[in-house]
Amino acid sequence: MSFTFEIESAAPAPRLFKAAGLDWHNLAPKLAPEKIVSAAVLEGEGNAGSVRQFNFGAGAPFSHIKERLDFIDLNNLEAKTTLIEGGGLGVVISSASTHIKVEPKAGGSVVKVTATCTPLPGVNAAEEAEKAKATFTEVVKGCEAFLLANPDAYN
Repeated sequence: MSFTFEIESAAPAPRLFKAAGLDWHNLAPKLAPEKIVSAAVLEGEGNAGSVRQFNFGAGAPFSHIKERLDFIDLNNLEAKTTLIEGGGLGVVISSASTHIKVEPKAGGSVVKVTATCTPLPGVNAAEEAEKAKATFTEVVKGCEAFLLANPDAYN
């Protein structure tokens, strides 16, 4: 199953890509400490092949996720990640990947997201897709608020 959606933002595209795409592991525990208690790059240095882990608080449906950065294009503000451990992997999905591209737009930017996942039998794929969209939108809007409040960040 694959689905695509867009998130409009008032934040400039390069800054939003850096914050939400490249540095979310550092920002997340600061912006959403009640949800993400810690995060780190486990392997690599933010280049293709790097692995990040996000650890969630007690109220989350799972304890952590690990994602691998499969592709990154700093000039075109796009990246692709694959879920490699945790989250709904093995519980509601057998695989998941996300491709993001942040494009400039008058007054800000638009984040184009294409998510591809394979739901396990009996899982309501549409419901899981809506959860994924909501979570990703929350990340982008959290970064947007941070960037608008901190105009010198991620320049």
